[in-house]
Amino acid sequence: MVQQYKVEKVNYLKDIFESNKNFVFNDYSGLNVEKITELRKQLNSLNSKFIVIKNNYIKRIAKEKSIPEMGAILAGPTAVAFFNEDINEVLKILFNYTKKSTLKVKGGWAEEKFFSSEELDSLSKLPGKKQLIAMLMSTLNAPIQNFVFATNDILGRLVRVVDAVGKNKK
Repeated sequence: MVQQYKVEKVNYLKDIFESNKNFVFNDYSGLNVEKITELRKQLNSLNSKFIVIKNNYIKRIAKEKSIPEMGAILAGPTAVAFFNEDINEVLKILFNYTKKSTLKVKGGWAEEKFFSSEELDSLSKLPGKKQLIAMLMSTLNAPIQNFVFATNDILGRLVRVVDAVGKNKK
C-alpha cells in the first residue's frame, strides 16, 4: 500500500523538477549539516535550490519527464542543485565547493541535454553571462574611447605648441 506522505513528497519534487529546467546531481557523502547549509546559502543567492532526494524518487520523476536513464549517477547518496539561469555561476559555486569538501558533482541536465561531470567542469570555467556582456560592452566602447583620446591628443598638442611658441617669443 502506498503511503500518503511518499506520494506528497514525489508530487512536491515533480513540481520542483518541472519549475527548473537545469539540475546537477551531486554526491554529498561526508558533508555535515553545517557544510550543506553553507552551500545552500551560497546557491540561494543565485535563486538555486540544493535538495537531498532519494534515488528512487529521482528515477520515478525522470521516467515521467522522459529524461534518459542515468545509471551510475544515481548510485549512492544524491543531492540535486536546481536552477533556471546562471548556469556558469551555479557550477562555479559547486566546483569551488568540491575543492574544499567531499562534495562530488556526478553530472547534470541542462538545456534538454545530459552532461557528464567533466563537461560541467569545463562549462564552469567559461565566463558567465554578466562577464560576457561586460566584455562585449568594453569591445563596443573601445573605438569611441580611442576616438576621444585621439581628439584630446590633437587638442593637447595644439595647446603645447602654442605654449612653446609663446615662451620662445618672450
